[in-house]
Amino acid sequence: MGLPLENAPQKRIYSISEITREIKQILESAFPPIWLEGEISNFKRHSSGHLYFVLKDEKAQIPAVMWRSYNSRLFFTPRDGIKVLANGNITVYERRGTYQFEVVQLQPAGIGELQLAFEQLKQKLREEGLFAPERKKPVPPYPERIGIVTSPTGAALQDMLSVFGRRFPGIQLILAPVRVQGEGAAEEIARAITDFNEYGEVDLLIIGRGGGSLEDLWPFNEEMVARAIFASEIPVISAVGHEVDFSISDFVADLRAPTPSAAAELAVKNKTELREYFRSSIAGMYRDIREQISYYIEKVDHLQNSYALKRPSDVIRQYQQRLDELTKSMELQYQYLMDSRKQQINSLHKQLISLSPQSILNRGYSLCFREEDGKLVKTSADVQVADKIRVQFHRGQIKGKVDEILPGD
Repeated sequence: MGLPLENAPQKRIYSISEITREIKQILESAFPPIWLEGEISNFKRHSSGHLYFVLKDEKAQIPAVMWRSYNSRLFFTPRDGIKVLANGNITVYERRGTYQFEVVQLQPAGIGELQLAFEQLKQKLREEGLFAPERKKPVPPYPERIGIVTSPTGAALQDMLSVFGRRFPGIQLILAPVRVQGEGAAEEIARAITDFNEYGEVDLLIIGRGGGSLEDLWPFNEEMVARAIFASEIPVISAVGHEVDFSISDFVADLRAPTPSAAAELAVKNKTELREYFRSSIAGMYRDIREQISYYIEKVDHLQNSYALKRPSDVIRQYQQRLDELTKSMELQYQYLMDSRKQQINSLHKQLISLSPQSILNRGYSLCFREEDGKLVKTSADVQVADKIRVQFHRGQIKGKVDEILPGD
């Protein structure tokens, strides 16, 4: 026999929110922060800046979210198909009653995060034409003033100063001291390039630093630095790291130097070598001048012994005779031209006379005018009965009145 209903044990009835909240507490407390490896799919960047995607492998998948405060530090752009390592926490989204992975750190699996960012930016800028050879400016062969963008305390600056002092001590150098690694370094480098262009009093810019890790060299891989170099009207030499190091700045710059020291050597000629070059050039020009002088001396000697110079009066008389012939020819041509023009003028004068109104009247014609306004009467429609008219003849004129208008043909 069953228990009376009022004596039965009471069952707890959960609301959906309550049970979801308890599941959330149990699940989230059971898993500490973990690393997951998987492939990104259904990637979406919300207008809020948060990233939503799915992490999956061959057999399962889990929804994931990365808040803007975390993804703002990413050095690469997540996209569908990329395998990644994600660090974060298992959480429950109560409104939908689903569990998800809240990502705190994200990096590509099998390739460094910075290296991937480097390749992505390199591809982007190449497609935009920032690396195009035809857009690169020639480096001036003899700059008078050079701007340097680097750290004031780094070995790179001392190396360059040593090279400049050895190769061309008189060159003028202007330093824009900047940070070359760490937060804010890219902004300072880009600003220094822009400032030099606004200043406009340098012929060449050298930007760079000494060697280091990819992270240390990263400011020279920033997009803002690349675009500042590309926008520079002053030619730019990029000298970042060692010979084996390549940066985005190297690809955009007008000339890439493997090291800062090499940049200084590329920027200026060796003063001793230039002096020797000029000496050699002057000696060569002196030899050329002497050879030219000898050539013209021989030419003058030849002319002095020529037939023309031995009989100059005969040559002059021949030219005088030729001048007389040309003068006579010009006079004849001028007279012919004048006669021809006179005939044309007479012909035109006769044509004008034949076409003049007076000539027409001479042939027996007359002109009729209305007395009222003096207008020429061309047809019977131009006058009315009783209009006063005046008729002009070759000699004299008469006045009258219109009595009748007869129809014309």
